[in-house]
Amino acid sequence: MNFFHDTFRTSFGRFSLAVDESGAVVATAFGSTAALSRRLPACRRMPGSRPHFPSCRSTGGPRHLVPDQARCAPAREQMLAYLAGQRRAFALPLAPHGTPFQQRVWAMLQEIPPGQTRTYGQLAAQLGCPRAARAVGRALATNPLCVIVPCHRVLGARGALTGFAFGQNLKRRLLAFERSVFPAQSGKTTV
Repeated sequence: MNFFHDTFRTSFGRFSLAVDESGAVVATAFGSTAALSRRLPACRRMPGSRPHFPSCRSTGGPRHLVPDQARCAPAREQMLAYLAGQRRAFALPLAPHGTPFQQRVWAMLQEIPPGQTRTYGQLAAQLGCPRAARAVGRALATNPLCVIVPCHRVLGARGALTGFAFGQNLKRRLLAFERSVFPAQSGKTTV
């Protein structure tokens, strides 16, 4: 099975994404394909593709990462529109690899509207596990679909700006962008 990728420029810097053979998005990353490859479940070098990705195995066997702008076009177009403030939500098939708990947390993230935030504790309580804030944080740290599954909208206790795979500065910029372009609905912002 192959993954297909594209890297392009946005107002937030280079952005890379990968889709599977059905066109579902499996990973996204700010940066190059090297940053993207670290977020994929497994991949290896396809003859003629660059850069080199080491062989590895996961469910489904070995993977190849192949450049393909055409297959990635729907996701690229939606990401560019979102980061330009022209799109509020994504309508893409998604196929992130994760445990059932991670999948539950990632599904909750998609319910947080642009311009709003939640805390790890609030998400844990919403899951029915109020003491699982750290487990929620770990699920966010392993989220392979940044922006589309908006882990940047989650803050620490009392609204503290905490970890983001691409740095707190980028997290701060994304939150400021969303608040200015997508005003929160009255009374819905919790932090």
